Amino acid sequence: MQATDDIAIFVRTIDLGSFAAASADTGLTASAVARIVTRLEARLGAKLLARTTRRLSLTQEGEVYLVHARAIMVAVELAAAE
Repeated sequence: MQATDDIAIFVRTIDLGSFAAASADTGLTASAVARIVTRLEARLGAKLLARTTRRLSLTQEGEVYLVHARAIMVAVELAAAE
């Protein structure tokens, strides 16, 4: 389930706007959240986030991936509800 966990953390990071906020929400450290997103990017072979010291923003690839990631998370939730 690591892949879906990584996707969920990516989506949560975007929804909350930062690694620190996702960290507080998930109980992981901010560096662990950043490593998970980096691992996801490496697995996909695409940069999903543009990082600066002040903010995160989605790359074009990240915007496309986010649409699919949200759909995956909905599908996982529906499957669990069944």
